[in-house]
Amino acid sequence: MSGNKEQPLRVAVVGASAGLGRCIGIGLAQRGARVALLARRYERLLVAAQDAGNGAVAVACDVTVAEACGQAVSRVIDELGGLDALVYTTGMGVLAPLEQVTAEQWALLFATNVTGASLITAAAAPHLAATGGSAVYLSSLSASYTTPWPMLGSYAVTKSALDKLVEAWRIEHPEIGFTRLAVGDSLGGSGDSMTEFNKSWDPQALETSIRFWMEHKYMLGGLVDAEHLTDVVNNVIRCGKSSFIPYLTLAPRSSSAVKELRNW
Repeated sequence: MSGNKEQPLRVAVVGASAGLGRCIGIGLAQRGARVALLARRYERLLVAAQDAGNGAVAVACDVTVAEACGQAVSRVIDELGGLDALVYTTGMGVLAPLEQVTAEQWALLFATNVTGASLITAAAAPHLAATGGSAVYLSSLSASYTTPWPMLGSYAVTKSALDKLVEAWRIEHPEIGFTRLAVGDSLGGSGDSMTEFNKSWDPQALETSIRFWMEHKYMLGGLVDAEHLTDVVNNVIRCGKSSFIPYLTLAPRSSSAVKELRNW
């Protein structure tokens, strides 16, 4: 059983080179887990693994390539000796009205936010089934619970697809504990652990969007604490398949999302 106190939990955190993925990966290692940190940016992963300690390992992986996912999971099994949990934090967004989102951007959004999640899950599933393990996927409140934010509609669409993907995996593989975790706004930690979701966006367009979101009550200033998020993930994965937790929400107290969730 994955929660056996005699053996540290063995966890693969995908998207761990920066942002919330890095926070969660390091945080789980500090909470006693043996962690494999997966992402494309290997040099950043090496630094994250060093910061995590507790035998954390860096594993390069491009989730949009099935072969790369298979190779990465094989490396994880070699390094950790098995797998008790998978945490998928990888995600990207495009800041643009829907009519301006290009076919290439849609393809990249789905490849990263949806298809990649399924490819890495397919590679990890036999190992998770063998240990009665679990898989957690970071989603968004705007995917299934609140109104999509203007200019981020394409992001909400792909996260909604991720939510349905997790449900589909749960139906086909009841021997694994699948959970989708809808998270509100978070700045992550410091340095490379700071959320970099919007770093590629045009600063002026982002400033205009933030002003609009605040004026129309989409953004009210509340933030999810990264340490609290890590605690939630840690508690979920330690349940393994023994506890049926299909979905969780983590919203900042002052967020408009809380009001909408109460009426959902």
